[in-house]
Amino acid sequence: MRGGSKTFFAASLLLPDRVRTPAIALYAFCRLADDAVDLDGDPAARLADLQRRLRQIYAGQPLPLDADQALTEVVAHFDIPHDLPAALLEGFEWDAEGRQYETLEDVHAYGARVAGTVGAMMSLIMGARNAHALARACELGVAMQLTNIARDVGEDARRGRIYLPIDDMQRFNVKAADLLNARYVDGFAALMQFEANRARALYRDALAALPAADRRAQRPGLIMGAIYLSLLAELERSGFQVLHQRIALTPLRKFWIAWRTWVFGPPSRLATL
Repeated sequence: MRGGSKTFFAASLLLPDRVRTPAIALYAFCRLADDAVDLDGDPAARLADLQRRLRQIYAGQPLPLDADQALTEVVAHFDIPHDLPAALLEGFEWDAEGRQYETLEDVHAYGARVAGTVGAMMSLIMGARNAHALARACELGVAMQLTNIARDVGEDARRGRIYLPIDDMQRFNVKAADLLNARYVDGFAALMQFEANRARALYRDALAALPAADRRAQRPGLIMGAIYLSLLAELERSGFQVLHQRIALTPLRKFWIAWRTWVFGPPSRLATL
C-alpha cells in the first residue's frame, strides 16, 4: 500500500486497527488485480483468472493466496455484495480493451467501476450501510478518479490510453494525436481546466450531501477527498503541465492535510484547497 497508493496509505494511518486491517486486505486485492491486468502480457487471461478467483472468494473457497484469503474474511464479515468487486473487474476489463470514452457520462461509468466501487466497499468496512451515504461515497470515488485522469494524461497516453471525454477534446480542438505525442496545443490547458472544474463540482456535491451523522466513520474518506482536492489545485497551479511529468503532493503536505481534516473536518471553501 505504501508503494501503490501513497494517498491511501496516508489516510489509512489514521484508521483504527479494526478498520485498517480489512481496508488493507481490500486494497491489496484491488491493487494486485489492477497490476495483473496492466502488466501481464495476456490481460484477457488474467481477467478470466481474477473472475474465477473472485467466485471462489465468495464461495468461501479462496485459492492459497494471501490476498484472496484475506479478502474472503473481509467480504464475509462486512457483507460486501459480490456486484461491487465484480464491477471493479469490469472496469479493469475496459482498460484492457483500450476503450475510449465519448462523453463525461461514459467516463463517469468507468470511474464508478474502478473507484466508486472502492468507495462503497470502504464505507461498508467503516460501518456505513445507509444507501444515501454509500451513493455519496461512490460519487467521491468518481471525483478522485477524475483527478487521477487529469494527473495521468501524459502517463496514460504513453500507454496508448486516453480517458478524457472525446467530445470535450473536440470542443477545445485537442486531438488524440496531440496527447499521444505529448504536444501542448493551444486548447489543452483550457480543456484540462474544464475537466478540473467538473471534478471539483463533483467533490463539492458529494461532500455537501454526506449525512451530518457518522462524521467519525466518514473521516478517512474525507481525508482522501481533501488530499485529492489539493492535488487538483496543484495541477491547476502547474498550468496542467502533465504530459511530461507526474505532479504529486509531498508526503509532509499529505499528512498535514490528513491531520487537519481529521481534527477539523473538510474545509468549508473546497475551492481554496
